[in-house]
Amino acid sequence: MSDSQAHGEAMSDRRSFFYPDSSSGSEEYNRDAEERRRRLSKRSGVSNRPRAPTMQSGACSSSNPMPSTSSAQEPPKNAPKHQLGDDRITLVVDNTRFVVDPSQFTAHPNTMLGRMFSSGIEFTHPNERGEYEVAEGISATVFRAILEYYRGGTIRCPPTVSVQELREACDYLLVPFDANTVRCQNLRGLLHELSNEGARRQFESFLERLVLPLMVESARRGDRECHVVVLLDDDAVDWDEEYPPQMGDEYSQTVLSTPLYRFFKYIENRDVAKQVMKERGLKKIRLGVEGYPTYKEKVRKRPGGRAEVIYNYVQRPFIHMSWEKEEAKSRHVDFQCFKSKSVTNLAEATADPVIELVPVARREEEGGEVNDPPEEE
Repeated sequence: MSDSQAHGEAMSDRRSFFYPDSSSGSEEYNRDAEERRRRLSKRSGVSNRPRAPTMQSGACSSSNPMPSTSSAQEPPKNAPKHQLGDDRITLVVDNTRFVVDPSQFTAHPNTMLGRMFSSGIEFTHPNERGEYEVAEGISATVFRAILEYYRGGTIRCPPTVSVQELREACDYLLVPFDANTVRCQNLRGLLHELSNEGARRQFESFLERLVLPLMVESARRGDRECHVVVLLDDDAVDWDEEYPPQMGDEYSQTVLSTPLYRFFKYIENRDVAKQVMKERGLKKIRLGVEGYPTYKEKVRKRPGGRAEVIYNYVQRPFIHMSWEKEEAKSRHVDFQCFKSKSVTNLAEATADPVIELVPVARREEEGGEVNDPPEEE
């Protein structure tokens, strides 16, 4: 065998190791390749591990910042104003603090709190702690329930709070009180307050349309009061001109209105009407039911020739009011001429009282003993 042939066989044997043709050779090749990949992966991981966080932090700082879950993080500059928490205010009601967002109040500008924090005029000033003391006289429980109106549009009446107390607080804060805004377990109390509100509006209309013209007519006659009897629309009044009914000292006026008659059928409506007239400045208000003569039934002759007329009376409500403070009382002092026992002379009032001396002879006649005065030493 020549040297060239020996070198060729050696090369062929070496090529068979790198390019195996048998199963044993392929297994050795796979083991070597796997070992090389493992070493390369370890080497690349060690070389790249320190540099990876640096590159990611630099990339994050240059593009999008990563959000933080820390509670002390600062809010973004472009965040909405109501999400920052800096605009929140503290309200003090009944020694209880409420931290609220004023944007809830400004969304309802017709309420008292909405006007306080929406207009440029400062209705109230904060105290030394920067807190606003509002709603004086309202309990914290009621105010907490009313705050629900600004958040959800409805108010749930607490079980420990009466409907009347909630109603008064809503009126004070100018929050609407109706069936759409109030949810209450006590339906009787809720409907009672709603009826009072409806009766108030109804009587204000009656007062302007029906009662006020009669009051003006009485004032033009020179009267200082007015007495109005409410009759039904179908009531017929037929008085005898020769024998009119005895009406007393009061001059009565009548108004034909069946709705007003039905209004005064309830005592609660009379209380509402009386309150409305008090608010309008009227005095000596009386509301009730009295008998009113409608027509003549018969005429009866009394002994002596005097006639007595019998009228038919119906029970109808009446309103009596005055617009003067005092009745039948003079505003000046009337001095009457009579003998007074009081001392009118100032000199006599300041002088010593006069001692009346009874003569000795008079005392002897009366049977009294006369004692000589002691002699002075």
